Amino acid sequence: MASLQDIKRRISSTKNTRQITSAMQLVSTAKLSKIQNSSNGYHEYANRLKAVVGHLIEAHVLDNVDSAHLPMVAKRPIKKTGILIVTSDRGLVGSYNANIIKETNALMEKHNLNKDNTVILAIGGNGADFYKQRGFSIALEHRGISDVPTFNEIRQLLKTVISLYEAEAFDSLHLVYNHFVNRLESDQRNTQLLPLTKEALADSDDSHEEVASDFQIQAAYDSEPDSTAVLNVVLPQYIQSLVFEAVLDAKTAEHAASSTAMSSATDSADDLIATLDLQYNRARQAQITTEITEITGGLVALE
Repeated sequence: MASLQDIKRRISSTKNTRQITSAMQLVSTAKLSKIQNSSNGYHEYANRLKAVVGHLIEAHVLDNVDSAHLPMVAKRPIKKTGILIVTSDRGLVGSYNANIIKETNALMEKHNLNKDNTVILAIGGNGADFYKQRGFSIALEHRGISDVPTFNEIRQLLKTVISLYEAEAFDSLHLVYNHFVNRLESDQRNTQLLPLTKEALADSDDSHEEVASDFQIQAAYDSEPDSTAVLNVVLPQYIQSLVFEAVLDAKTAEHAASSTAMSSATDSADDLIATLDLQYNRARQAQITTEITEITGGLVALE
């Protein structure tokens, strides 16, 4: 049995750990509230942009565009597939990163992808490190996303993603990230970003018709100077909005996962402290009993 001094050290150490995890839980909860308040406005903008793109589909604007002048909609043989994954830079977020890697691996298995025909674009250090260690080509690695990301912060990153596609570094692009459901739950989503086909646009997470009807946008367009010029402006903004919205969503899920993980760690520390307290009291009681027995035995010997 451990000595009383050892048990006291463990109790003290566990209490210190509990203070840290409790503080981290409070910090993560505050960050979660902050990003939720901050991202509401952007979601409004993203929904309006989705409505516009949805009605471009309804108006058959994409049917007759010149793909030679619009690389984002051009279909070409898929020699390499790009996967843009959003993970965290650090740990202490429960299964947040493991779930993304599991979803990404499932996507690769479904499409028969491997390190020879796959290019990884990583937002967050965990995903970059995982696939780098397994020999995958990392076309883009971005670390240090702030707790409440701004569009300006990752504007160049989004331009780089589109430039890599236009330079044929990969021929299709999938986005994998954690979607925030509530403080205790998130789910994993993967979306085909490029090329922008009519089918891919129609099958996006939010129904374009539903979003468009919310804003009562009419599906009729007169284009100046022509449809290709309009789409050359709208579609890059659309891709950028999808990626940035996913980063916001993933960061929200990350703060929620961190808060939940730290809450669970704090509860575990409380349970361990209670167990150690009981163990200490029993050991102390046994020590006192032994001392009384020894004193009594000494008195009997003196009689």
